[in-house]
Amino acid sequence: MTKTDERQEYEVVVVGGGPAGLQSALYTTRLGHDTALVDRGGGRAAMMLDTHNVIGVTEEQSGNEFLGTARQQLEDYGTEIHRDFVTDAEQLDDGRFRLVGNDGEFVAERVVLGVGFNDKRPDPPLPRTGKGLHYCLHCDAYMFVDESVYVMGHSDSAAYVAMIMLNFTDEVDILLRGEDPSWSDETDELVRAHPVDIIDEEISGMTKRDDGWLESFEFEDGSVREYKGGFAMYGSEYNTTLFDQLGVERNDDGTVPVDDHGRTSVDGVFAVGDITPGHNQIPVAMGKGAKAGIAIHMELREFPKSLDEIRAEGDVSINEVPGISSGLLAKAKQFNQSHADD
Repeated sequence: MTKTDERQEYEVVVVGGGPAGLQSALYTTRLGHDTALVDRGGGRAAMMLDTHNVIGVTEEQSGNEFLGTARQQLEDYGTEIHRDFVTDAEQLDDGRFRLVGNDGEFVAERVVLGVGFNDKRPDPPLPRTGKGLHYCLHCDAYMFVDESVYVMGHSDSAAYVAMIMLNFTDEVDILLRGEDPSWSDETDELVRAHPVDIIDEEISGMTKRDDGWLESFEFEDGSVREYKGGFAMYGSEYNTTLFDQLGVERNDDGTVPVDDHGRTSVDGVFAVGDITPGHNQIPVAMGKGAKAGIAIHMELREFPKSLDEIRAEGDVSINEVPGISSGLLAKAKQFNQSHADD
């Protein structure tokens, strides 16, 4: 790794500006730890046209609006936000972590990686993401109640998503797009016992409504089928480079195993959000981020001292309090004063 800019040192650096990373940074900042968030921009949440299943957030708020509000909250509390793409990571001899981006270099006592994954996209023709092309059944199934729905894919997960959609509509097709099914024999028997149409032919064309939503697909055999929308089930590409560089253990599917507070197999490295096993949902990711932020605070906070420390060093002097950094203390006072004025 090469040094790209003046080194900036923090107690906590969060890599990834999705809901999980933002929530971790909010907690560590408000709990008194000098925190930076390094975000390259984009991500799955940023692609959302509407925000679903987040209590207190209205449906018409886009992903970018949701994330923008969160970033503003962090800045108000004192988090330093850097727009950068972290490409390299290593643990230093003193136990801290060095992160190198395209524009900056960061050193931290604790690292939170909320780098997520990318959905594998099928080949065109495709409707716009959020307007007929969807990836999250638990987010978007509600909008397809009593509508015609497709599921693209040929794996076990595609077959099961199609069967699950029968809880919402009786018009469900699996679009194999010229591929042979790769699902198991057991899944084949199961899905063919459900009222799901399996379409073998590849898609040859697509029409959209005036508002940009999908209207129908045309297939190579000349048939046309109308759909309100559907789900692409081709798997995920997990962003594991930084974990591999730091020697963090991974599961066979690419996810990173963590304990209940986001700790990975490497002390000081936390993983949150979609890179970890479990449901890929904003509220779930936020919960994971919050738990990691609290766990980091409990590891880094200076007080209470342990009994061993008290017995070895004596009682805590008032001169040792507070342990919060002067910059963060000033930010907290400024924030509290502005809200008192309101």
